[in-house]
Amino acid sequence: MPRVDREQIEKDWAARGFSCGLWTDPPGRVWADFVHDTDELVLLLEGEEEFEMSGEARRLAAGEELLIPAGTPHTARNVGKVTSKWLYGYKRK
Repeated sequence: MPRVDREQIEKDWAARGFSCGLWTDPPGRVWADFVHDTDELVLLLEGEEEFEMSGEARRLAAGEELLIPAGTPHTARNVGKVTSKWLYGYKRK
């Protein structure tokens, strides 16, 4: 599993206009049908997290980033057997 430099990600996201926070989900946790009025970035640090948008599910690999456009209904679910950790950030207005 690749090592992700969280400090570097935070700097990169800030330069792109995004906040950066850490989220953890226990196995089986589902956050269904969220909609935000701003773009959201997510990046998996560890575990198995799946994101669903527009009827398509996508599992991220550690270190992989996903952009969730503003106004897009989306669901996040921990599909693994261990706690997942991922970064999230919202586009600053």
